[in-house]
Amino acid sequence: MGSLHRMAVLCGLTVLLASTAQAEEWKTAKEEEGIKVSLSEVAGSQYKAFRGVTVMKTTMAKLRALQEDVPGACAWIHECKTQKLLKHEGNQSWTYTQFNTPWPVTPRDSVLHVTTAEGADGSLTRELEGQPKYIPEEKGFVRVAQVKGFWKLVPKGDQVEVTYQAHTEPGGSVPSWLANKFVVDAPFNTLKALKERAEK
Repeated sequence: MGSLHRMAVLCGLTVLLASTAQAEEWKTAKEEEGIKVSLSEVAGSQYKAFRGVTVMKTTMAKLRALQEDVPGACAWIHECKTQKLLKHEGNQSWTYTQFNTPWPVTPRDSVLHVTTAEGADGSLTRELEGQPKYIPEEKGFVRVAQVKGFWKLVPKGDQVEVTYQAHTEPGGSVPSWLANKFVVDAPFNTLKALKERAEK
């Protein structure tokens, strides 16, 4: 639902999640404020996959509510300009997100297909997959070509371990300095902002 949308959005500008077979060697890129961000090379791609992990003092219910509020999720997704739910059907949803980018890079947008699954241990996994052809392209935006990733929420007593992992092909031309900054800032800033809201 909204969670799926949010995840899709988050994943949208970030990276196309590499399977463990594709991204095996994770190297810590940043570890601050209880948030650890790791990066991995992805075979055949010039863009790295990212993984952000943190523990939040909150409930699964509150995190689900935050993620499933698709328009509201834009407030905590890194560089999200606007986001909306296109369709919701059972455990699947489709979301559309527009992202801010620094000049002179053309702003990006993405369409994510989010599939939610609940585990026997009370965990929740939201698979994110880009579907760039789902709706026509918008004027003034470059559609993110590929996104693959997931959100995983695992209850740990009175806390929840949150993992946000993705790999993205942003489409068009993106300066290497921006791409390298994004794969660290996207998971870190997204998790930090989500944590601040979830722990209120």
